Amino acid sequence: MFIDTHVHLNADQYEEDVKEVIQRALDAKVEKMVVVGFDRKTIEKAMELTEQYPFIYAVIGWHPVDAIDCTEEDLKWIESLAAHPKVVGIGETGLDYYWDKSPKDIQQELFRKQIKLAQKLDLPIIIHNRDATADVIRILQEEHAEKTGGIMHCFGGSVETAKICIGMNFMISLGGPVTFKNAKMPKQVAEEISLDHLLIETDAPYLAPHPYRGKRNEPSLVPLVAEEIARLKGLSVNEIAKKTTENALKIFRINE
Repeated sequence: MFIDTHVHLNADQYEEDVKEVIQRALDAKVEKMVVVGFDRKTIEKAMELTEQYPFIYAVIGWHPVDAIDCTEEDLKWIESLAAHPKVVGIGETGLDYYWDKSPKDIQQELFRKQIKLAQKLDLPIIIHNRDATADVIRILQEEHAEKTGGIMHCFGGSVETAKICIGMNFMISLGGPVTFKNAKMPKQVAEEISLDHLLIETDAPYLAPHPYRGKRNEPSLVPLVAEEIARLKGLSVNEIAKKTTENALKIFRINE
């Protein structure tokens, strides 16, 4: 079986056919999915999906792109929802310097608050990092994020950065980009980082793997990520599925 550790089934792109998308995932042996909510609307939808499906879990937090919109009331609301037994992480949080909607200082402040919240709740932190690696690492270190650990979501950095993150108790999650022909760094990470520290995800509806690149992604395609990692490591897909599933159950503390 596979676990898609990061999917946005709460996105508008699935409004018309989410049931069919979920069924296709189950047919592809994707037997658990972690739906990530990152603002009021998507958190509410993520919580609804966890109630509707026994195999769907939620991660809830506030996205760095929208940090400027987040209030103290929003954070208190997230904290109250996190008491739900199927909320398994805080995020996605982090830094995004590609889009300029939210100033860097506001992103950094909210990032620190969500790390502290994860520590208070004893939940793993799911990290979004775009064009901000040095500051992400620095803040994780300064806030002692290793206390809870977490996941570097859709990791696109170097092997060296991956090793720093692993040293802080973080898992490295690879998605569709590892299947792209020109994706040198994700392929190097897949080859060189121990399977003990790897997870797989789709980030659907975004970042569909080859040969679906540019189309709407969905969790039924996460086996293609596993297939590419298996190829790069010279292992069987079953070995990748088994170990990444074990890793996901452990980091999210999901009891089978």
